[in-house]
Amino acid sequence: MKLPANSPQEKLPEITIGLVRIKLFLTTEKGLLLCFISDFIMRSFLVSHLLVLLSVVSLIRAQTTLSTPDFTTTPDPTTTTLAVTTTEATTETSTVTTETTTLEPATAAGTTTIVETSITATATTPWTAPAIFYPFGKEARDTEHLENGDDSYQLVAFSTPFTYFNRTYNSIYINNNGLLTFRQPLPEAHPYPFPTYGNEDLIAPLWTDLDDLGIGIYSYQQYTNGSVLTRATQDINQYFPGRGFTASWVFVATWDYVLTWDMNAFNQHSGPAITVQAVLISGGGFSFILMHYGDCAAISAAVGAGYDTIGSTDYYQIHNDQNGGYSIPIVKTTTNVGVPGRWVFRVNNGSETIIGVQMKLESFSDLIQSGNTEVVLHQIKQELVNLGLSSSVEMKLRKIQKMQP
Repeated sequence: MKLPANSPQEKLPEITIGLVRIKLFLTTEKGLLLCFISDFIMRSFLVSHLLVLLSVVSLIRAQTTLSTPDFTTTPDPTTTTLAVTTTEATTETSTVTTETTTLEPATAAGTTTIVETSITATATTPWTAPAIFYPFGKEARDTEHLENGDDSYQLVAFSTPFTYFNRTYNSIYINNNGLLTFRQPLPEAHPYPFPTYGNEDLIAPLWTDLDDLGIGIYSYQQYTNGSVLTRATQDINQYFPGRGFTASWVFVATWDYVLTWDMNAFNQHSGPAITVQAVLISGGGFSFILMHYGDCAAISAAVGAGYDTIGSTDYYQIHNDQNGGYSIPIVKTTTNVGVPGRWVFRVNNGSETIIGVQMKLESFSDLIQSGNTEVVLHQIKQELVNLGLSSSVEMKLRKIQKMQP
C-alpha cells in the first residue's frame, strides 16, 4: 500500500505479537485510506493528525471442517493472490479431523500462501460380542469376577431348580477355566476328553487354562422375566419346533479373556482374546443349554468343549485338543443348528408319563430286535395321537416282560 507522495513518513520498528507481525508508519496526512486485501481489511486511522497504518502480514485461522477445497482469487491492483494446499488424513476407523490453516508470506512479492495441515484424532470403535451372545457384562448387570492369574470359582444359587439329565440341581459352580460343574468346583486346568466316565455332571463351553493366559472376567446373571426369556423361548422353538416351549428361567455365564497382562489393553479389548458363553434354559420340565463362541484365539494349552454326565451316560464333545489349542479358532465357525458359533442341546426331556400297553404279538423275538421295537412304538404313538395325544410326545421302551409261554 502506498501513501501519498507528499506525505511525510517515518518508519518505526516492527512489533511481533505471537505469530502476528505489525509494521507501524507515521504520517501527517489527514484522511482515511481503506485497502481491502482478500478476506481481511487494512485500515488507517486518523489520530491527532497522525495516520497509523497497520499492516498485518501473518494470520492463523483454525477451522474444523472435514475438507477445504483449493481456491485461488484473481489478482488485481488491490488484491493479493492466495493459494491453498490441503492435506487430508484418513483412517479405516471413525475419525474426527481438525484442519489448521496458516496464512504466511509467500516468497514471491505481493503474494501470500495459506498452508493447511491436518491433525486427525482417531475414535476407537468399542468392541462388541457377536449377535448370537445373550447380554452380559456391566450392561446386563452381571455379577462379575476379575481373574488375573489365580484359580477361582463362584458358587451360585439358582432362583429356580435346573434339571440336567434327570438330576435336579439348586446351584452351580462357575469355574474360572471355562467350566460349569454341579456337584463340586473343578479348577483343574487340563481338560479331560469326553466321555470321562467320572462322577461329575459338567458343561464345558471351553475348558482350558484361561487364568494363565491373561486378564479376564467371568460373569453370570439369571432371569425369570423380561426380554431375555422372550429371546430364549424364540430360540428353543426355532431349533426344537412343535413343542410349544415357553422359557420360565434363564441362566447366562460368560468368560471374556484378553491374552495380555496390560490392564489398558484388557479394558479396550485389544489383542487376541477368548470370549465364550453358556446359557441354561428351562421351562415346562424341559431343559436346554446353548454354547456361544466369539473370539477364540489360538493358545498353547490343551482345550476341550462339550458336556458330560455322571458315568458318561450322556455326553457330547464339540472339540478337544490335548496337544494345544492352536485349532480352537475354528470353533466359532462350527455349529449344530446352522448358526456359526452356536451349539444347542436338550438336556432334559420334560415330564415323563409311564403307560402300560397290552398287546398280542406273534413271537417274543419281535421286540428283541431294535428295528421291530421302533416300528411297534411308532404304531402305538400313532394310535395315541388319534385319541388326542400331542404329536410331540416321545416314546421309549423301558421294559419287556413275557407274561405267558
